[in-house]
Amino acid sequence: MTSRKSETLASSLISGINMAMAQLVDIWDSIGIMEEQRVERMLTVKKHIEDLLRDMITEEESLRHRIKSSIVISQKQLEAICEEMKEGPYKLEEGLTILQTEKNLRYRLEALQKEKNDRLRDLKALQLEDEELCVQLCSTPYYVPSNTVPSNEQLKALREHIQDLTAERRSRLAVFTALRKDIALLASEMGHDPETSLEREAVSDDPDVFLLTHDNIKALQLLVGQLGVKKGSLILTRDKLKERAMSLWSRLDCPEKDGGFPLDTQGTLTNDISRWQNEVDRLEELQKAHLEDVIEKARLELMDMWDKCLFGPEQREAFNCYFCDVNYTEELLLLHDAELVKLKEYQEKTRPLLEALEKWEKNWVLFQDFERKASDPSRFSNRGGALLKETKERTKVQKMLPKLEEEMKGAVDAWEKSQGSAFLVRGLKLMDYISVQREEYKQQKDKEKNERMTKKTENTPFKTPTKRPPTGASGATPNKTRKQTPNQTVLRSVSVSSLSSASSTYLSVPSGKPPVGSAKKNKIETSLRTPLQVFNCTAEQIPGITYSDFTSELSKKASQEAVLNSTVLLDVEKGN
Repeated sequence: MTSRKSETLASSLISGINMAMAQLVDIWDSIGIMEEQRVERMLTVKKHIEDLLRDMITEEESLRHRIKSSIVISQKQLEAICEEMKEGPYKLEEGLTILQTEKNLRYRLEALQKEKNDRLRDLKALQLEDEELCVQLCSTPYYVPSNTVPSNEQLKALREHIQDLTAERRSRLAVFTALRKDIALLASEMGHDPETSLEREAVSDDPDVFLLTHDNIKALQLLVGQLGVKKGSLILTRDKLKERAMSLWSRLDCPEKDGGFPLDTQGTLTNDISRWQNEVDRLEELQKAHLEDVIEKARLELMDMWDKCLFGPEQREAFNCYFCDVNYTEELLLLHDAELVKLKEYQEKTRPLLEALEKWEKNWVLFQDFERKASDPSRFSNRGGALLKETKERTKVQKMLPKLEEEMKGAVDAWEKSQGSAFLVRGLKLMDYISVQREEYKQQKDKEKNERMTKKTENTPFKTPTKRPPTGASGATPNKTRKQTPNQTVLRSVSVSSLSSASSTYLSVPSGKPPVGSAKKNKIETSLRTPLQVFNCTAEQIPGITYSDFTSELSKKASQEAVLNSTVLLDVEKGN
């Protein structure tokens, strides 16, 4: 339709020119211009028209040239910007005029230029944020080649990198805040002032002063650990001073021992140590005037610690100063205090072993109680399931004892190997001590059995046997005598010597020391002479029996004793 309009316009243009020429000819006719002049004028008209058309053609041709040049330039720019932005080449549609081609190329170029500017602007902002985070975290910035346009993938990766750094900064900031609180709290509790630049930066009011680097965080964690160790050391020092002061209060009968010493609940550990140190210094000056009483009380403390550590006579007598009653000097007191410190350290090192032994002794006492109950006939008259409960508990204890002994043996072996010294229980090796307990209990059972047999023999009236009437005699009821059984023979053969040997369980400890301080040694020996405890036995004197052999022997003896008792009771009933 456009073509038809242009053709119509062209025809109209020609028609208009023809009409204009016709009008000119009419004018010229009316004027009376001659032919030569008419030709001249027509040539002038023709020249004007041709010049006009030529100018128009030149201008349009110039326009076409400019459009083509623009297309070439735009194509080159598009190729360059597509390469910069990692975009594919722009493809033109086929059949387009040069004007439409130039327009499409221009629009595409403008769009890519705008996108390029946007990417560069985003890159600049992201790089500034990334740089700030990297400075705080002491990490490497995300690399984007300079003088290039970043791709969308690079910008996306950079944003993810910044997100990771932000999360890491948040995490480190939380750790830093917690560490900062710990440092401030520890410093406040100890009365500690910042000494290094790291400490000062950590507790600074401006948190941005501290760089959240891995090394700084590790340094803070190390600082917290060091302050914690220092706090523990201060607490230990304070507690030792406090313990020392309390010991001196007790020795000197000071009123503070009942809780009269004022404490500053708001004070720091450093202040507490200073207060306790001053108190200890005061008490040590005071005790110099009461050395004899103080040393005697220290010896009471030693005796108590010996008992707690289960020391035997030789271990106790190794501290010779305990028996020195000649000169009460400060040096003697210092030796007693040093020995007390050694004993407390020993008690702490052997605490697991001592607690395990205490558990074994409790079960050993329960075992002996169950054994005594087992020989009591009246227990069969119990109702309400008490006998069944007792049987279950007895079985449990019998299983527990060997297990505890095995665990103690392993623990003692490990302890002796690590410490390079023997672990003694009242002067004996652990297994020797346990064997002594079993042997003493066996002797005690034998003693009690012999005593019962002797008592029953003495209480049984002896009757002279009479002649037995002939078989078949009637009307007479003579005294019946029974043939002695082997058990009765055993009863009558019990001698006093066997009882005295059974009663030799309680053994004394040979002193082996000079007369000086013998009263204290006798006090030690007396304190150690408890039932079922012997200290001068050696492993060679103790039968090497296992726990199962021991319980089996006890069960066998208990059954024999039951038969023997029943026989004696039968004799007594028939005698009556």
